[in-house]
Amino acid sequence: MSIVTVQLGQCGNQIGHEVFSALCSDIRGTHRLCSKNENQSYQDSCKERFFCEEESAVPVARAVLVDMEPKVISQALSVAASSGRWRYSSHSHFCQKQGSGNNWANGYSVHGPRHKEAIMELVQREAERCDRLGGFFTIMSMAGGTGSGLGAFVTQCLRDAFPTSFILNHVIWPYGTGEVIVQNYNSVLTLSHLYHSSDALLVHENDVIHKICAQLMNIKQISFRDVNQVIAHQLGSVFQPAHAAGGGSGYSRNPLGDLMESLVPHPEFRMLGLRNIPQMAESSLPYSTFSWPGLLKHLRQMLIANAQMEEGIDWQVRPPHPGSSIPSTNRPLHFNTSIANLLILRGKDVHSVDLGSFQDPSLYTSWLNPQDAFSAWKTPRAFNKYEKSAALVSNSQFLLKPLDSIVGKAWNMFASKAYLHQYTKFGIQEEDFLDCFTTLEQVISSYTNL
Repeated sequence: MSIVTVQLGQCGNQIGHEVFSALCSDIRGTHRLCSKNENQSYQDSCKERFFCEEESAVPVARAVLVDMEPKVISQALSVAASSGRWRYSSHSHFCQKQGSGNNWANGYSVHGPRHKEAIMELVQREAERCDRLGGFFTIMSMAGGTGSGLGAFVTQCLRDAFPTSFILNHVIWPYGTGEVIVQNYNSVLTLSHLYHSSDALLVHENDVIHKICAQLMNIKQISFRDVNQVIAHQLGSVFQPAHAAGGGSGYSRNPLGDLMESLVPHPEFRMLGLRNIPQMAESSLPYSTFSWPGLLKHLRQMLIANAQMEEGIDWQVRPPHPGSSIPSTNRPLHFNTSIANLLILRGKDVHSVDLGSFQDPSLYTSWLNPQDAFSAWKTPRAFNKYEKSAALVSNSQFLLKPLDSIVGKAWNMFASKAYLHQYTKFGIQEEDFLDCFTTLEQVISSYTNL
């Protein structure tokens, strides 16, 4: 089944471009680790998901590009076309001249309604080009105006126009130190609106990815492109084809549907995080060897200690003893309780891996059977340059701290009415803010009480 990607705002369009580039370079790679047939069906499955083949034989991305300024989109179109490996359709982008001025209300209340018809027509056209539509994958930032405000509006329109399709919002969490003075307002408004219209939110934190670039990739002067390439690699490691357990011999038919089924058992819990292992500079690869037990030991500890990368993990954190009926509020302070986990393994000897450590009931909340809380996908086809690699998508308490912090900062500004006039002039009233705070306080409370 095919996925239509909707790239929103500057950040969404830059990341979307890197994602399609990463997918394309992965399927062009030759891997001797799996059979020719396996490789062929992997390539076919990826193309069906993310590209449509046209007469020119250059794959065309199944994507709609939306921004309120033309620069980033025209850059993405020309760089993709000049690569010769893939391109965007020349009729699937929408841009204006004026931007949203980092104001969520401007994107949501002004640009959204004004351009709804034109944007949704592009989406409809892209959806109709799919033989079987699996759902929508939107990519957006929370901090600015277009990605966040227009992104929240477009997500609502997608939900209205395609009530039975899956919608996964990929959201970029802003740097803690701040890029935009009102980023906390924008983030609170975005998250609370998405919580009502999206099936799940897959979150990447800029601070975490920045650390990965510095400490694991050894990049000295980190650019946005470096950050976006790490994000694209992580997304590719989830969305490239893999065999679902018990799914027969073919690749998973609907990756978005399978992802939601595995990870979102209850509508109150929609926050998904992503961890990847190994991640390193290409120059270090020839000197590194990896074993599955080693990779999974690190990945499991990253999960329970809420570490986002394999460096600096707190190995002291342990799951609570089974049978000890500690109320969740008294659990070991740094232990990250999961609702559900999906492990995706790619590469050599993948079918002989022991996954028992991820099926440990003490990792999970008590109201879900551990058999239902853990899923695994596998493929002997290696991903990008790694002989063995693992990705873990988890619905857990990982976002509690950053979410609490962003809501707290926004509330302090709101209490002193700072910058509110910039939102009320576009029709977002104080009651709207209060509704959004209520929604997110409920999310925080639900995850805290796991």
